[in-house]
Amino acid sequence: MALIVKKFGGSSVANAERVFNVANRIIEDYKKGNDVVVVVSAQGDTTDDLIEKAKEINPSGASRREMDMLLSAGEQISIALLAMAIEKLGCPATSLLGWQAGFHTDSHHGIARIKKVNSERIRNEIAKGNIVIVAGFQGLNKYDDITTLGRGGSDTSAVAIAASMNADLCQIYTDVDGVYSADPRKVPNAVKMDEISYDEMLELASLGAQVLNNRSVEMAKKYNVELEVLSSLERKPGTIVKETVKMEKTLIRGVAKDNNVATISIVGLQDTPGVAFKIFNKLAQYKINVDIILQSVGRDNTKDITFTVPLDQGNMAIEAINGMKDALNFKSLKMNDSVTKVSIVGAGMESHPGVASKMFEALYDANINIHMISTSEIKISVLIDAKYADKAVSAIHDAFLG
Repeated sequence: MALIVKKFGGSSVANAERVFNVANRIIEDYKKGNDVVVVVSAQGDTTDDLIEKAKEINPSGASRREMDMLLSAGEQISIALLAMAIEKLGCPATSLLGWQAGFHTDSHHGIARIKKVNSERIRNEIAKGNIVIVAGFQGLNKYDDITTLGRGGSDTSAVAIAASMNADLCQIYTDVDGVYSADPRKVPNAVKMDEISYDEMLELASLGAQVLNNRSVEMAKKYNVELEVLSSLERKPGTIVKETVKMEKTLIRGVAKDNNVATISIVGLQDTPGVAFKIFNKLAQYKINVDIILQSVGRDNTKDITFTVPLDQGNMAIEAINGMKDALNFKSLKMNDSVTKVSIVGAGMESHPGVASKMFEALYDANINIHMISTSEIKISVLIDAKYADKAVSAIHDAFLG
């Protein structure tokens, strides 16, 4: 008998037919004698619909606390419906909200991080013979306020349960049947991988591949939770995410794009010590994630700094820096939200010269200009105009994997 944690995304439970499909898959493992814990996201576009409802009431932006109260309702609906479906099919099930399942988080509403999972309630329900259905994406802070973990947080919820309960298997069900070398809906010759390392998957997830949430991969790596990514709609093997994988001839494992990017350019800064510190310390205080940073030397003892932030944090970044205008004495500040980050990932590229050159050549042949470049041991990222995103991914994929 094994303990299996399964996570189903919103598209997997989008309607009654899909809810029963998921219920049947859960029951199959349960009837084999396994203990089953299921983490579920809100149905379909429920979260987006709730965000729109909030905008109808407060167009200028509701408080993060009240948004968490609102958005957490989506998962409450889906876990209850799934538990009802399992009961109708003749098996016992109990649905639990995040706080009932023992999720304790910090107090950063909307982007909360899990501090610990007290799995006693889940264990008690399993001991009663129940299938346990847990609301993903949510927890409780020290003030007993509901918090949410941010987009993709249900993946992290599932991994956290698997880690805290030492589960034998953690399966993440999506609308694709595994991890591909590129988005198969955009790149027809994309190749599905049988397995991928934590580090490679973490880079792909961080760079826009939407199969897994990057925080869930971080946690899986930290606690050595082996993941399987597979389809909820098709019965076929998925992709295993684990510490080490078999060496392959393929130099590049995947190509990803991230449209959730904006550039912030500060022009005419004084070329003196401490300027960069002041800027990025202020952004850190606002909890703004900065990725690529480019500093260029200007004239007359001035310099320009351009950096990228998530698109949904762009206005916040502008607000933060404008608040320092007198102290920084810069000439101009602007945001460009019409850019995309395209990246290649592969653990083997570190020891192979010419990878960057090949990538840049592919973009040159496609007549696509590069605005910024960032590299690490296992990835190369470029910033380009958003309108060329799909064209760039296809060109790079063909160059390395076509």
